[in-house]
Amino acid sequence: MMTLSKSLPAWTYTSNEFFELEKNSLFLCNWQLICHTSNIPNIGDYFTLNIFHERILVIKGNDNVIRAFHNVCSHRATKLIDKNSGNCKKRISCPYHAWGYDLQGNLIKVPHQDEFKELDKSKHSLKPIEMEIFQGFIFVRLISTDGPSVANQFSPYLEEIKPYRFEELEPLGRVTMRHRLVNWKQIADNYVDALHIPVAHAGLSALVGKSYGLEVSPNGGLIHKMWGDGRKIRKNNLSNKLYNKFIPKIEHLDEDKQRLWLYYRMWPNLAFDVYPEQMDFMQFIPLNSTTTMIREIPYALPDHRREMKIARYLNWRINRQVNKEDTKLINLVQEGMSTSGFVTGPLAESEICLIDSANKIRKYIPVSNIDNKPNEKSISKINSDLLIEN
Repeated sequence: MMTLSKSLPAWTYTSNEFFELEKNSLFLCNWQLICHTSNIPNIGDYFTLNIFHERILVIKGNDNVIRAFHNVCSHRATKLIDKNSGNCKKRISCPYHAWGYDLQGNLIKVPHQDEFKELDKSKHSLKPIEMEIFQGFIFVRLISTDGPSVANQFSPYLEEIKPYRFEELEPLGRVTMRHRLVNWKQIADNYVDALHIPVAHAGLSALVGKSYGLEVSPNGGLIHKMWGDGRKIRKNNLSNKLYNKFIPKIEHLDEDKQRLWLYYRMWPNLAFDVYPEQMDFMQFIPLNSTTTMIREIPYALPDHRREMKIARYLNWRINRQVNKEDTKLINLVQEGMSTSGFVTGPLAESEICLIDSANKIRKYIPVSNIDNKPNEKSISKINSDLLIEN
């Protein structure tokens, strides 16, 4: 007999101690997206990302090779680059004591070097970070594990995403940051929650009709896939009607993809929204137990047709409304998690992605199997004991 699945306990959405466990157990040991290779096309171009206490830098070297480093000077741990993106010209220079590194990360300049007795510059290069480039997107992993590569995680869907030519994408704009006063899991859960779409998103529901579907990938559930077919439109509100009217034929896509909206959630905190005319990524970066930053950039293949520009604007307009609706919903849920009226809730059999997410967190952080919140100061100790038992 199958048992009823249930959501994670409410306290895991508000606990500071649980959030500390999530850092290493869920985030730093899994792949984090930095940018696309088209964001750093030239020698010396760089992109940075801050996540928790980590500072990450990816940069294109003089040999046209992209590398990832800790964005930290080997002298006194100064943050070397304090911008999201830019170009370093010929070297990376520390703003504190002017130690200099070439674009391959080698220490090449030390002012007052004679005062550093027996200094071997070769031993003080920038520290590399594990990196993978998948379909043009640059990923890093702060804590190396025997977990699968990004390519391995996406392998069940590689053939279906190939026609979108991810490697040829170019940024449509710059990085945007949107802060939300909710736990990161609220955003991630909402992203793979299909049952709320016909209730809360009239515009999106009208666009894709009853075609919305979801599945957990067969490689251990590391990818959650959702989709909706715009050819199944059941109600033409203005934005939907105009989008359907203006979006031009996209020659490199088969007919069944001309109106298909695809969504891939990569465990634990990345979302790829793939549309016929463009794609976006959204990264849910926790700042603390009740605050999350959504980091996002849109990309597209070069296409200067007037109709394409209109379609992309309408895509943004439709999704802006969806985001507005979702923001209200996740705020209401986060409020509920802090009340004494909710401990955990039942999940329907069809909520396969939510069930999979909850099960993964219970596996990696077993203290989350306890419905009623333990003493805050004892959460880490209980979790360690449970890991040993298992």
